[in-house]
Amino acid sequence: MTRPNPRLASYQAARPVDEIDVTAHAPLVKRLASMLIARLPASVDLNDLVQVGIIGLIEAARQYDPGQGVQFETFASQRIRGAMLDELRREDWLPRQVRRDAKQIEQTIARLEQSLGRAPAESEIAEALGLALEDYQARLSECKGLTLVHFNDFSDDEGESLSDALANVIDENAVDPLGTLSDSGFRSALVEAIGDLPERDKLVMALYYEQELNLKEIGAVLGVSESRVSQLHSQAVSRLRARLRDWL
Repeated sequence: MTRPNPRLASYQAARPVDEIDVTAHAPLVKRLASMLIARLPASVDLNDLVQVGIIGLIEAARQYDPGQGVQFETFASQRIRGAMLDELRREDWLPRQVRRDAKQIEQTIARLEQSLGRAPAESEIAEALGLALEDYQARLSECKGLTLVHFNDFSDDEGESLSDALANVIDENAVDPLGTLSDSGFRSALVEAIGDLPERDKLVMALYYEQELNLKEIGAVLGVSESRVSQLHSQAVSRLRARLRDWL
């Protein structure tokens, strides 16, 4: 259920924004919120994100300087996404049990990789967790919120590589994300970890981050359901976190 946002009310009551027609850019907020919520747990309400995004839009309209040579939509998009992410972090959007489950999956994958000397199969991970394969896959579905931060949220570079994009996703819980991203050792380890992913997991990540397909579109490419793609995505991120646990 959407909750009233007192900050939004105060912004709406403030003086009108000069020159920028905020109402005309409201669809941008809805579009960005819809893109973000596709990677979040079902407990996150779309309208809550939209309310916060409108605040970011109004702030962007007041701060925008056309003399900087940047289009307003580009300028506003960064601030709208930032406002949404800040709100999600304040609200602790991922339930504690899901965090515990995700950590257990990562630890199990790391242990299996060490003992097997290769990436474990999905069935092997499920067995090591003491779960039926269907239950393990259901747990992966619940962990989809681990991919909250998209690479554009931390960078102005529209031409980032897959390794740079995933670095931002994986490192969302680090104390200093940008500091880690600038570490060449981390980047090298990430590139190697991506290269070692099973081919299907690697393809999912490439389609999602390089080609920017949504889950439904990736499902069409792979011939599987959208929910199955979500599971594969969560598993791929867990594999990468397991490989890079010393950096996180």
